[in-house]
Amino acid sequence: MRTLFPLMGLATITLVGIAPALAQTMTASQYVAEAGAGDLYERESSQIVLQSTGNPKLRSFAQEMLRDHAKSTAQVKAAALRAGVRVAPAKLTPPQAQMIAQLRAAKGAARDSEYVAQQKRAHQQALALHQRYASDGTAAPLKTVATTVAPVVQHHIDTLSAM
Repeated sequence: MRTLFPLMGLATITLVGIAPALAQTMTASQYVAEAGAGDLYERESSQIVLQSTGNPKLRSFAQEMLRDHAKSTAQVKAAALRAGVRVAPAKLTPPQAQMIAQLRAAKGAARDSEYVAQQKRAHQQALALHQRYASDGTAAPLKTVATTVAPVVQHHIDTLSAM
């Protein structure tokens, strides 16, 4: 009997640990909204830095962000339509709006540094989002897009690391 009780306790702990993960399953609509907000942030922040930076590497990176994130937005929208998921206009999250405000307020080299720091954080979040949906998503067309977008985001992270 003594051996059974510790095992029962372990089972209880394991089940409790699993329950929150199951409750956090991302819906297709949530994925579309979060991916759209991320892409919108990337485009807006890149447009801001392009207005002022004299750094050719940063300028090239920001142009790449405009191109790649416009493409991923189009891919997610098309996949959402195939999956029957309604696509609302993209909207920045409050933290993203705050980052945009910080970027607008910064000037010169400080803006460039802030942009790079923000990009590193934003791309880590985007990578986690796409990897999570690619792994656990429920809508096949969106899972395919998430699988396609994740390596592009990883490339962006690699580029930022070299800056």
